[in-house]
Amino acid sequence: MAETATEAPAAGAKKPAAPTRPGWRESVESLLITIILALFATCFVVQAFKIPSESMEPTLLVGDHLLVNKFIFESSGAWYDRFLPYRAIRRGDVVVFKFPYQDHPFYVKRVIGLPGDHIKIVNSVVYVNGQRMNEPYVEHDPAAYDPFAENFPPASVDYFDAAVLPQWAVELPKYVQDGQLVVPPGRYFVMGDNRDHSWDSRYWGFVPKDAVMGRPFVIYWSLKEPEQSDLDVSTSSRKGILGMLDSLMRLPFDTRWHRMFKGVH
Repeated sequence: MAETATEAPAAGAKKPAAPTRPGWRESVESLLITIILALFATCFVVQAFKIPSESMEPTLLVGDHLLVNKFIFESSGAWYDRFLPYRAIRRGDVVVFKFPYQDHPFYVKRVIGLPGDHIKIVNSVVYVNGQRMNEPYVEHDPAAYDPFAENFPPASVDYFDAAVLPQWAVELPKYVQDGQLVVPPGRYFVMGDNRDHSWDSRYWGFVPKDAVMGRPFVIYWSLKEPEQSDLDVSTSSRKGILGMLDSLMRLPFDTRWHRMFKGVH
């Protein structure tokens, strides 16, 4: 069998220089690039979000930590939009948005009504444009009191509950036609999956398009809320390093491992 020959260097030729190890400057540059990319991703592509309430159960639980895709919904119509993978907001999308009131905290709900849709709730069933909406994700609580869960929009302002924001109480009748709520242009009607325990568009109004931050797509971590007995433990025993160590030791037991990296739909 013939062997592969290796060409010997010509007499007097210089040996190739040995690769040098990256110095501190290269390390700093790599670190800066990593930080810049991470900041870019956080600002423009994805953002972490934690579920603080039960309004989206059972789809999303209190303590679920989500990654939100900020680079999915179509933008404001800039010239470069046609070159980017945007898409329109769809009925049924779970979205994170800035609440229109109260210092604009971030909320997460499901889109029920698109601009131009006619919405009506009859006996806890949602109808959009006269068609019954298929909602396998919805959970109802027969023991809960929700004046707008069974029928909406209300036939009269006399049915308004204290939970209704005053601004919405004034505006809501303007959007009612033939007993149905009509979603105006550039607005969305959103509701929680935990239908009887959700403070949503029924109580405070529509979500402007530019308030929508993005769509959560995965649960990267989920942490159970502490039991009431744990909450009653004296706070003095959980201060400082001991409290930190106690929290770290509980993490493996409080983490909902079965929800890790679960998609959001």
